[in-house]
Amino acid sequence: MSKLDELIKELCPNGVEYKKLGEVCNFQNGFAFKSTLFKENGEAILRITNISNGIINEEDLKYFLLGDYKENLGNYIVSKNDIVIAMSGATTGKIGINNTSKKFYLNQRVGKFIPNIVKLNNRFLYHFLLSKGLEILKISSVSGAQPNLSTENIKNLVIPVPPLEVQEEIAKILDNYTKSVEELKEKLNEELIARKNQYSWYRDYLLKFENKVKIVKLKDIATEMYRGNGIKREEIREIGIPCIRYGEIYTDYGISFEKTKSYTDENLIINKKYIDYGDILFAITGESVEEIGKSTAYIGKEKCLVGGDILVMKHKQDPVYLSYVLSTENAQKQKSKGKIKSKVVHTNATDIGEIEIPLPPLEVQKRIVEVLDNFEKICNDLNIGLPAEIEARQKQYEFYRNFLLTFKIENCTLPKTRQDKTRQDKTRQDKT
Repeated sequence: MSKLDELIKELCPNGVEYKKLGEVCNFQNGFAFKSTLFKENGEAILRITNISNGIINEEDLKYFLLGDYKENLGNYIVSKNDIVIAMSGATTGKIGINNTSKKFYLNQRVGKFIPNIVKLNNRFLYHFLLSKGLEILKISSVSGAQPNLSTENIKNLVIPVPPLEVQEEIAKILDNYTKSVEELKEKLNEELIARKNQYSWYRDYLLKFENKVKIVKLKDIATEMYRGNGIKREEIREIGIPCIRYGEIYTDYGISFEKTKSYTDENLIINKKYIDYGDILFAITGESVEEIGKSTAYIGKEKCLVGGDILVMKHKQDPVYLSYVLSTENAQKQKSKGKIKSKVVHTNATDIGEIEIPLPPLEVQKRIVEVLDNFEKICNDLNIGLPAEIEARQKQYEFYRNFLLTFKIENCTLPKTRQDKTRQDKTRQDKT
């Protein structure tokens, strides 16, 4: 028998009380800070956008000066371990805890929970609130397109209130599990970054050749270069002829692709531009100097339309080899050369044509592609496998959290106790 089961057997064998949250916890609404008085430095304002993933996100914080307000703002302070909730907008119902030693001030539409420490453990409350995300969203009212939570909605949430010793043990178990999940995330992400860096280094190393092959300009191996023609967002369809828009080169396509993400009605497009198997596509408009000119190889067999701000290069080389060599650090430096940082960055056929690349014989190109394809597959498998492992651990935490927070109601036979449920589950498994 676990320590938790022993505590339950000793302290609340007949179940626990369920109370409205307002009976065991006070609630503080935020203050209406004026955006016209926001500063670059000063006291940090906690807005609804700063609540994500169960914590306080310090990105894009706004600040104010205490001297700009006559009101006493002491009640709006968010200290270490304080729990907050977003009460409107796209993040409605999101819970966060201040894991830092920093002090924040509650903005309007952000609320703070103040548990009665004689009745409610702060960490127990935190895990309980995380488990009620969908329920909180359901009880929020919708004004226009945005949901809103009222103080009354929150205070009427029903929470189990076992003895403090039981609450503390549950909080300890869930905290340890959360810690193990976070440590796993960190290790897996480090592994993913290491493999990606290893792949980038290996790719660039294989494609250097140390002056053993000829260096050519793209314009010298291109048999044709032309721009696509605009395909508007509203012209995208669920079915139709395959098409590609320039933004998708940045977000959806890697070294090469066979199937497009988008489709359109061919009859909608005037002055149609098509691509064929092996064509190299360059995004000649972007938001970053460092990424301008990102390229991919089309290795599909279907007839495909190409949108504006894409430069198409036809050639007689191995398309995937060209795509690999154009993704190297050296090639990207050439693509970015002379470009000025601004909201929108452009390049053109002339600049792309001047890019120099190593060009071994075709049979060598194919061997290099085979090696790099195998290495990229390993990296892609990690891209899928590691996030899936993280998600599985997170779901496991959520399952145990919901299980640990379910109690028999005092003087009621339902729901079953944890021990009864475990016994029933085991009996069911034995029968099967």
